[in-house]
Order: sequence, then C-alpha cells, then structure tokens
Amino acid sequence: MKALVVFAHPEAQSFNGQLKETIVAALREQGADVHVSDLYAMGFDPVEGPTHFEHRARPDVFDVQTEQRHAFDEQLMSEDIRAEIAKLLEADLVVFQFPIWWFSMPAMLKGWLDRVFVYGLFTSRRRYDEGFFVGRRALVSVTAGGPESTFSHNGRNGDLDLILWPLHFTLHYMGYTVLPYFATFGISASIRYAGITADAPRLERYKADLRAHIAKIDHMTPLRFNGWQDWDALGQLKPDAPSFSPFMRHAF
Repeated sequence: MKALVVFAHPEAQSFNGQLKETIVAALREQGADVHVSDLYAMGFDPVEGPTHFEHRARPDVFDVQTEQRHAFDEQLMSEDIRAEIAKLLEADLVVFQFPIWWFSMPAMLKGWLDRVFVYGLFTSRRRYDEGFFVGRRALVSVTAGGPESTFSHNGRNGDLDLILWPLHFTLHYMGYTVLPYFATFGISASIRYAGITADAPRLERYKADLRAHIAKIDHMTPLRFNGWQDWDALGQLKPDAPSFSPFMRHAF
C-alpha cells in the first residue's frame, strides 16, 4: 500500500504533530510506503490566484476553473501543484491530520483542497461515485479543544459528524471511499506540546487508539453518501433514494 499523510498544523511539536508521527509509524508498520505533505513546513501557498498560472487560457479575466482545466490538460501546472497531484496519483490511501479551528479545518488545508483538487481531476460527470479516485481510500484524524460530550448532536460545539461532512463529502466528490474518522478531544493549549504533563497518560492512550484505528482500515465500514443513481434530472434526491445526512435530505 502507498499512503499520503496531509498534515496541517503550524507546530511540529504539537499534539497534532505527534499524531501525524503516530499515523506514519502505524502505516509503515503495516508495510505501507508513506509520504507526508507537511503544509506549513512546505510553505504551501493556500491562496489560489492568477500568479499560479504562467500560461493563461484567458489573459483578460481570471476564472479559476478555466485556468485549472487548461493547466491540467496542457500539463502547465505550477510545480507545487504538480508535486501534490503526483503524490495523490501514487497513493492508495490519503490520511488528513489537523485541528478543528472555528468549527472547520485550518485555512491552510482548505486552500490545499482549492488548489490541488483541480478542475480536470474532476469534470461534470467524473464526480461522486464516478470520481477520479474511485477505488482509493481517505481517512480524517482531527483534534478538538472541547470535551467529547460537547461535540455531540446536542452539544454546545455541534455534531462533529456534521462539522466534518463538508470535507468528507469533498473526498466523496473526488471519488474516494471515505473511512470513519478518528477524533481526540480536550486538547487544550496547556497540553498541546511535547513534554511531561498531568495529561500525558491520556494523550498516550489517544495515540494507542489511533494506532488501533489505523490497524483496522482494511475492515472498516465506509461512510455512506448519495451517488448519481440517487438524483433526478434536477439534481435532487429521488423520492425512493436514501438520505445519509441532514445535509442532503427529503424533508425541508
């Protein structure tokens, strides 16, 4: 197996950094060939814009999809995007490690999605269950500052399943089989970095749990999403189609 770990945290010594190292070690123990995209360490530019396209399809106006498709088709992509896409093309499994910031992913990771999942890797029909990466898997691992109970359906921070749905659905949109996520909670500022703390045993348990989670990837039941067969000509759920999320449902 070949795996890519996409890591989005500005501090290598953070608990997120420790979990990233845990993921890499666990995958290698399973015989995987692992590459890491450490976005902050790489200095990855998350802001899509005209400066990334030296040979423009339309010099008069900047349209993201037009320029991405042109660059993809003509192999004119910037070197950083060419390198990231090459990693994706090699990987059977992509694992994302990041903290929940403002009920979402860090802007660095969102920008990576904006720039790397270029128009061309997906097209009007090559999406969802017919996406480019069909047959490959993706897994998300996150940290959160609040207690686990607060990220429940009735918790003050909201349902973590719903917070992660936009990223999970993005991965499904690209064709990936999305595996159940791993989450750690109560990662407060005082315990985020390496060292001896009163919380060290709990953090070590989290690492052990993450190793066990990674060890089960071949036996996990993937998350379920709607596909092309579920939508009518207007792009809405057919009356007899299942609904897997409040984000896509029959009743208003």
